[in-house]
Amino acid sequence: MRIKRREFLGHMAAGSAVVTMPTFLSGCGVQTATAVSEATPENPFMSWFGVDQATTARVMSELTANGADAADLYFQHTRTNSLALEDGIVSSAKSYIEQGVGLRVVVGEQTGYAFTEDLTLPSMLAAARTSSAIASGARVTPPQSFDPAGAGEMYVTTVPWADVGIDQKLPILKFVDEKTRALDPSIQKVAVYWADADERVMIATLGGKLVTDHRPMTRLTVVVTAKKNGELQTGYSNIAAREDFDWYTEERLLAMVQEAVDRTMIQFEARRPPAGEMPVILASGPSGILLHEAIGHGMEADFNRKGTSIYSDMIGKEVAEPFITIVDQADIPNERGALNYDDEGNPAGRTVLVKDGILQSYLHDEISAKQYGLQPTGSGRRESYKYAPMPRMSCTFMEDGPHTREEIIEAVDHGIICETYTNGQVQIGAGDYTFYVKNGWLVEGGKVTAPIKDVNIIGNGPESLKRITMVANDARLDTGGWTCGKNGQSVPVSQGIPTVLVSSMTVGGENVS
Repeated sequence: MRIKRREFLGHMAAGSAVVTMPTFLSGCGVQTATAVSEATPENPFMSWFGVDQATTARVMSELTANGADAADLYFQHTRTNSLALEDGIVSSAKSYIEQGVGLRVVVGEQTGYAFTEDLTLPSMLAAARTSSAIASGARVTPPQSFDPAGAGEMYVTTVPWADVGIDQKLPILKFVDEKTRALDPSIQKVAVYWADADERVMIATLGGKLVTDHRPMTRLTVVVTAKKNGELQTGYSNIAAREDFDWYTEERLLAMVQEAVDRTMIQFEARRPPAGEMPVILASGPSGILLHEAIGHGMEADFNRKGTSIYSDMIGKEVAEPFITIVDQADIPNERGALNYDDEGNPAGRTVLVKDGILQSYLHDEISAKQYGLQPTGSGRRESYKYAPMPRMSCTFMEDGPHTREEIIEAVDHGIICETYTNGQVQIGAGDYTFYVKNGWLVEGGKVTAPIKDVNIIGNGPESLKRITMVANDARLDTGGWTCGKNGQSVPVSQGIPTVLVSSMTVGGENVS
């Protein structure tokens, strides 16, 4: 049975999903609730819109009518919810559905792309004809049936987010608000932001693959503003993962609250460090933002294919010290950047970019892999059905090194530690960067002596990678809700790093006479 989009949105029926409150929320004044809605099927495209294999084959045939080297159909249905609690009051609650199909055909170096949110056959055929207009070549024989891939296991939810109501989520936000305010009397404002998404995709390829994936996502953020002696300071913390409602345990929420308050209150004691060239210690976890932005993008194959990356001719060459290994790994269960399959239908996994200081590989989608004569690395990603895929990172990190954090601090006579970051600018390809450090520490005589704040660090990613002289054994992925932007597309990612020492970096602090 085919259900039109408007009919579906207006149809609400009792489902079977039941979500109960965790015990630590029992005192929040909200009763246990049952989510009542139509449960989303594992494949809404087939179940709701009648997009079966025969329909898919018909659209693929139209898409490749003028020839094709590669082609795919990317179906997406995403139900997204957000909730904001500011000063104890719900300031916004939003919910929306995004759905459609993107149709891509590749001929040589040319790509034709079209999309439609109307999943009826006439609309999809019209979009296929638009996309195929760029093609000129021998007609190919598209598959008449597809080989379905098995379900992945990187993120499995007991109850999908589409079946969890606001009345289950709001007690979480109130709990965070109350616990945050209780930690310090100087806290004046608390804002708590919630987001979740229930995403389903189906990818059909000219090679006959049919991939379906159910991709959950959730993120919670708390922003704290405190006032002392007329001075205001603000800090935050957030957590994100491809998890379900049960992931929000009391322990996890309290750790997030404590981190946000600590980051805020330490700023009343902090000062700006002296400016100049000095050794910089990048703290484990959040400092992975530098690895991602200033180095990782330069290892994406499209920049190297076009010759705009400094790494374009560096495969097999030394780019770092021999104790440095850098990995992009999508198959880390429940991570924000995790994927069972990339957005071209290829299995996503582990790609070693740098091993023992030697550049081993780029991150490839199917187009770049074909040009290099390699297999794709499962790195073709897109923001939504409205965009064509391109090589992107997933969970990018540096592995443990031979040192300890204590040894690294002891090795620095005068420098700083960078801990949390609020924004930055990077010239992708060349890798020149500027990052704003919100929290950090001054290191003097091999000891941590004072907190610092409001610091700019300036450098070049590939050059900073070469200047990493020590790497600790405390690597970890950061739990924050990182989102990567590239060429106008945003995708969720994870990133991390051990404590590392960069021998020299420009620090924008105070000029001391």
